[in-house]
Amino acid sequence: MDAHSPTASGRVYVFQHIACEDLGTFADILARHGLHTDYVRLFAGDALPDDWETARALVFLGGPMSVNDEARLDYLGSEKTLIRAALGRGMPILGVCLGAQLLAAAAGSRVVRASRAEIGWAPVTLTVEGHQDPVLSSVAALPSVFHWHGETFDLPPGATRLAFSALTINQAFRLGEVAYGLQFHLEVDTAAIATWLREYVADLGPDADAPQRILAESARYERALHTAASEAIGGFLDVTVPAAAFAGVVDGTRR
Repeated sequence: MDAHSPTASGRVYVFQHIACEDLGTFADILARHGLHTDYVRLFAGDALPDDWETARALVFLGGPMSVNDEARLDYLGSEKTLIRAALGRGMPILGVCLGAQLLAAAAGSRVVRASRAEIGWAPVTLTVEGHQDPVLSSVAALPSVFHWHGETFDLPPGATRLAFSALTINQAFRLGEVAYGLQFHLEVDTAAIATWLREYVADLGPDADAPQRILAESARYERALHTAASEAIGGFLDVTVPAAAFAGVVDGTRR
């Protein structure tokens, strides 16, 4: 686990499930906002942090496993328990891809195999609530976002659907005011996508032209995606500033 010893309001815990799926462009955006990111590398055996409730936000990243793989990966159950506790405390949460599925499952939804994998660049459509949302509204201008998932989930009870696509009805949702799940990826760049194309090549099936096509589209859409990512993270931080919640926290300890 990376330790930066930040103050409570300046730390973001990042729960990582595989080495090749990290914060991507979100890392620089968070750093520009003066935040320190502490990775919890679950795939490497890191324990869940005892002081997670002192963090500014919790981010749950993607990965090739299923949220239903608890028998094989027991940390998935522990993550769901932590997420439920964080939801109960009103903690800011951002779940990306697998992270969104973990958030949905922790909130009481089922996660199931999709009828068809959604991989590559494709548009998402914002709902009325999505257009009005301070985090997701920037996505409306994007011609495409990046997808790589083979499972989907029901909308959690009480959640607000923010976006959908032709293949996936629940692409983004909000629980309360400060917990967000994004099935798609805003954090990737072309280099990350090239790595995924090598790591997850079996997911592409018999489409031999897919890597070349996806990389060409990545070069076309990357800049706009970065702009939307910056605006989305800025919006997330704006709506999740829990000034009152951190009024009693100094250097990671409650007073």
